[in-house]
Amino acid sequence: MLRQISLFSNHFPLLYSFSFTLIYVILLLSRTIIRQPRRSFIMNTIRRFQEDVYLRECRAKVTGLTEKDGKCQITLNQTIFFPTGGGQSCDVGTIDNLPIIDVYESDDEIFHVTDQLNHGLSIGDEVEIAIDWAHRFDNMQRHCGEHILSGIFFELYGGVNRGFHMGEEYMTIDISLEEKPEFDKISWEMAKEAELRTNQAIWSNLPVITRHFDKREDAENLPLRKALAFDEDITIVCVGATSNPADCVACCGTHPSTSGQVGMLKIYKVESNKGMFRIYFEAGQRAFTQYQARFDVLTTLENKLSAGFGDLLSKYEAQQEKAKESRNELYHLKKSVIMREISDIKASLTPAFVKKYDKLAINDILDIGKELKGLIPTIAFLVHQPSNTVLLFSDQYDCNKLVKENADIYGGKGGGNKNSARAIFSKAEYVDTFIDLIEKHLR
Repeated sequence: MLRQISLFSNHFPLLYSFSFTLIYVILLLSRTIIRQPRRSFIMNTIRRFQEDVYLRECRAKVTGLTEKDGKCQITLNQTIFFPTGGGQSCDVGTIDNLPIIDVYESDDEIFHVTDQLNHGLSIGDEVEIAIDWAHRFDNMQRHCGEHILSGIFFELYGGVNRGFHMGEEYMTIDISLEEKPEFDKISWEMAKEAELRTNQAIWSNLPVITRHFDKREDAENLPLRKALAFDEDITIVCVGATSNPADCVACCGTHPSTSGQVGMLKIYKVESNKGMFRIYFEAGQRAFTQYQARFDVLTTLENKLSAGFGDLLSKYEAQQEKAKESRNELYHLKKSVIMREISDIKASLTPAFVKKYDKLAINDILDIGKELKGLIPTIAFLVHQPSNTVLLFSDQYDCNKLVKENADIYGGKGGGNKNSARAIFSKAEYVDTFIDLIEKHLR
């Protein structure tokens, strides 16, 4: 064999050299091609939640452990933890009883975050992973409810969902009216119709089918609510039959297998927002909990007003009208008292006038002081006794300066402008001491 190679190299030196170089290059490329996919295959996390959203626990192997920002990031060969994405919060739970407080995806890898640095785990360990099912199902109900509501807004009014947020107190979607020019706003009545249609779809217990597609062309055959943003690895969630779905859209989140599991949906508010309409709503058990809380308030009001549900609003409006009349009477009464007080003060003004009040509000006393402008010989001190507040008024002296230079001597604070200022003290005795000090200072 060696002799044959030697003869070949002697007779065809250039061809021999080229062949040797080609074989060497092929070997290098084969090493790279063989190694790289194997490494990628080992590192990528298998997403069990895409196969079965009801799987609550399973076994997995630890493939990576890294420390970042004082926390440990754990990667596994497979996971049931959904990472934050698509407007939905991540799952929480445990890995071998270690609390998992955050889950996120980066470069096709899912990272499970724990704040326990002394975790005792090693790469290759087999671990038991479990999700907080109540949290997962809460997200499933809410996210599916959002899908149906968005689909109904699109069907009824041509409204396109341009933003989605799942908060702790409520969810929001931002609807842009693009497809049906006859609609230029979303009224409360329109929102109520969308709410009713959404709940009818929920109560119909429609199948919720999640499908995965490798290519864009296959997914585009479905009646999609929104155009696809990706060309491959696409997940479509369809609520109801594909011939006439309540909603059909690309989504990576977790959803129940039937719409009936959402339970109910309630819209709270509609408001304009940057040329669109923001819908505040809740779905699932959270919607029911909110309904209970609001119904409790309603029941309390019925009891306080001695009214049934049917006449509660009229009773409330009657109370409001009565309160308005009382406020009007009080205003005129106080106005009369203030005008009489102003008249009395004008008739008895002295160079350093002091008067104390325990019934009038501070704003009322301020109104009295304003009416004295141009009439005060030296300075006037009007005291609001309940709050130990001294209101200074003067046409000659800088009231703000007097407060700033003297109030803090007695632990007071305050300020104002040249013609009027206030000083506030913690004790009534400091009020009198402060006034005496200013009087002596101005003599």
